[in-house]
Amino acid sequence: MAHATTKPAGFGLSAEWPLAASLLTVGAFFVWGDAIFVRLAEPLWFSLSFGLLFGVILVSAFAIVRHAECLAIKLGEPVGTLILTLSVIGIEVMMISASMATGKGSPTLARDAMFSVVMIVLNGLVGLSLLLGGLRHREQSYNLQGAGVYLALIVPLSVLGLILPNFTTTTAGPTLSTTQGILLGLMSVVLYATFLFAQTTWHREYFLDLNPAGGITKGVDDHAGLVLQSLPFHAALLVCYLVPLVILAKKLAIPIDHGISVLGAPPELGGFIIAALVLSPEAFSALRAAIRNQLQRSVNLLLGSVLATIGLTIPAVFAIAVLSGKSVILGLMPAEMILLALTLGVSFITFTSRRTNVLLGAVHLLLFVAYLILIFDGQ
Repeated sequence: MAHATTKPAGFGLSAEWPLAASLLTVGAFFVWGDAIFVRLAEPLWFSLSFGLLFGVILVSAFAIVRHAECLAIKLGEPVGTLILTLSVIGIEVMMISASMATGKGSPTLARDAMFSVVMIVLNGLVGLSLLLGGLRHREQSYNLQGAGVYLALIVPLSVLGLILPNFTTTTAGPTLSTTQGILLGLMSVVLYATFLFAQTTWHREYFLDLNPAGGITKGVDDHAGLVLQSLPFHAALLVCYLVPLVILAKKLAIPIDHGISVLGAPPELGGFIIAALVLSPEAFSALRAAIRNQLQRSVNLLLGSVLATIGLTIPAVFAIAVLSGKSVILGLMPAEMILLALTLGVSFITFTSRRTNVLLGAVHLLLFVAYLILIFDGQ
């Protein structure tokens, strides 16, 4: 099996063509601005502009994951997986924040994106990981304590952020007051910061794979083909990729909103597209790890994504709302609340046993199908 290799710094620069594509696209918008979108009513032009932005962001996201994985190798677990998760979810937070800051973003975009991440990850990706891993290895094990920590934070943050706003009476509609939003944002930050401290210091062993004797399992290499450089090299390029994405994310919201409006598609589709886009690289890593019988890495990536999404998106959107004076709708629709509660309950059942199998994966995939039907067949 190929392993990661170390090469001179100049050797890896040829692989950074996505950065050039990203910078050229940003340059095009700097020169022509939103005039690029004046012909969105033409199907061909709409397809080209949307496809270009979507493609550039996607390849940039994969490049970000590549550099994050290189940092993961150098820093070790669980810090490495944490960097990967924060890098990917950081893209989503930037896309939502950029869309809100322009004044054109839907007030439900943050809610739809967070709900989409929860459904895609806890149902679609968890289900597919367990299904593929189960088909190849029959049963797979993971560290029960780590999964328990993730769910202990995901459940209250999900309920407080996506369900509670429907039942508060300080403001009209499924919203929170400014005070409630600030307190929820601070709570999210404190809980996530506490989690990071536990994951990287006192309780690192919770997030490492354990063998039947209770020792830490090193596992197989999951970094085949990566070219390692120095820590500053990968960290600098990680930042260089992230910065243009702020501009590109803001621009991508324009054709998405236009497409939804013209096609009469449900508004939730915008959040689904954003979630699917930013989760693509991490999904690939998680599925590959499950197939290689590294379920603990999949659990860290998938549950970590959900936790980071909720823990970081809530304070970000409320900070923008307070500064801009805009309202943010977080409360889910009744059918969505039921599906969220069912998803959290099934996830608890799945991750209360040290071993998983194909059947559990099939249940999660069934819930994912129900979520897709909910999007495209109305409430």
